[in-house]
Amino acid sequence: MDTFMQMATTTRHNRLINTFIGDVLSLSRKKEIYALQSDCALVYWGQQKEPQLAELIDVSKISDVEKFLNLEIEHLEYVQPDFMFFKNNLFLENSKKLRIAGQPDLIAEIWSDGNTQREKDFKIFLYKTSPMTEHWYIEQDLNNVKCYMGGEQLPDQCLTNILKTQKGLEFDLRYLAV
Repeated sequence: MDTFMQMATTTRHNRLINTFIGDVLSLSRKKEIYALQSDCALVYWGQQKEPQLAELIDVSKISDVEKFLNLEIEHLEYVQPDFMFFKNNLFLENSKKLRIAGQPDLIAEIWSDGNTQREKDFKIFLYKTSPMTEHWYIEQDLNNVKCYMGGEQLPDQCLTNILKTQKGLEFDLRYLAV
């Protein structure tokens, strides 16, 4: 891929993420919504080397919250979704680094050439472990949005329309359609 194309795809990737964040921040003025982006990592139990052991953390099942908040986070595995937010679901923020434990209401990943198939498969598997997490996947140079709620595949959406979560939140990314 030439440098111009790399810049164009990186710009579109960043604009997609920033639009998600802008929409959620405008919603958060009205409701308690926490939007988190790429400087924030989502921790999980298990190992990426053995994906069948990995699962998103249900914070209600953490017996010692104080211990968790002060853990050296390097001992836990983590991923960095392009975008995630919490509205109804609980999360904990580790005090050692910006790492979040919980099951987000929505995760959005924008796939680019830099994402390997193994990474894509692992993230889809991991996000499916939470029945309360809606997760969307956008190919950087396409308009199609693959949507899931936990392990259930939902109808695809398209960037040429307003995107809607199962809980009724809307994201207008139409101006980024290709």
